[in-house]
Amino acid sequence: MEIKEKIKRRYLRRKRVRAKVFGTLERPRLSVFRSNQHIYVQAIDDTQGRTLASASDLELKDKPKEKPAKVKDAFEVGKLIAQKLLKLNIKKAVFDRGGYKYHGQVKALAEGARKGGLEF
Repeated sequence: MEIKEKIKRRYLRRKRVRAKVFGTLERPRLSVFRSNQHIYVQAIDDTQGRTLASASDLELKDKPKEKPAKVKDAFEVGKLIAQKLLKLNIKKAVFDRGGYKYHGQVKALAEGARKGGLEF
């Protein structure tokens, strides 16, 4: 599969997901973005168009030293965003996987956020 085709398919999946998922102040949208090296997540209030909190694996203090640690990092990022949202008294969120399959890093991030105390 050609790379442009792959990006196009992810974009279409992303549009399908965004048509159904909407974040509010009480229940923000957790938007996930994966690059080749890092993973990022934002808690977004779509009514005002504001980002309430964000987290990425760049913020982690003690990153695992093993090379393929992307899934472990994603789990820790999920716990980090949950911690930040709990400080803002937000206990519930909706999960926007951003067109990525719910597998691997994206799944680990969601599980980390649940373990951190968020409800989806």
